[in-house]
Amino acid sequence: MKKSDKENTEEKIFNAAKKVFLEKGSSGARMQEIADEAGINKSLLHYYYRSKDKLFAAVFKYFASKLFPNIYNAFTSDEDIFEKLKKFIYAYSDMLMKNPIIPMFMLNEIKKGDAGFVVKVISQTGVKFKTFEQVIENEIIAGNIKAVNPKSLLINILSLIIFPFISRPLTEVIIFENDKDENAKFLEQRKEEVFQIISEMIKP
Repeated sequence: MKKSDKENTEEKIFNAAKKVFLEKGSSGARMQEIADEAGINKSLLHYYYRSKDKLFAAVFKYFASKLFPNIYNAFTSDEDIFEKLKKFIYAYSDMLMKNPIIPMFMLNEIKKGDAGFVVKVISQTGVKFKTFEQVIENEIIAGNIKAVNPKSLLINILSLIIFPFISRPLTEVIIFENDKDENAKFLEQRKEEVFQIISEMIKP
């Protein structure tokens, strides 16, 4: 069965929006650019999505539904805790490297006082902090790791991973002297560094 014109147009808009947002972020993207990328006029784009914020929210929901469950699944395997943590750190870092708009979008939503939207979207993917907390508590009881606060541990992991991506526009200029390849290489290597830091923190 052929797709309707409406479905085809929506798909074109969505694919164009993903491309433009990934290249320029939410603040740098323009609706006219998205319309041009989709091969439609701006009026038609506004018919489907009345504002850039609404379109970006739809794109974020898409990424969240595809990416967050894969990261979350790292803690549902039968592997030992250090392998679980390594998979989680690597998966989260890879997600941000491929989708750098995600952390800035979350930060901007929080700054706008709309953290509830981000929480709602992530919760709809099935991701639950309680799973992580239970895994850590079980490992402590088993003597596999030392006693740590699961909430503090998760915040430490996320902070170590996310900050370089949030600060990237600044650090890429100051530290890496506009060398995007060198910065990308650093972020790739940092996955293992973060894992080693966290491992040392929890070793019994």
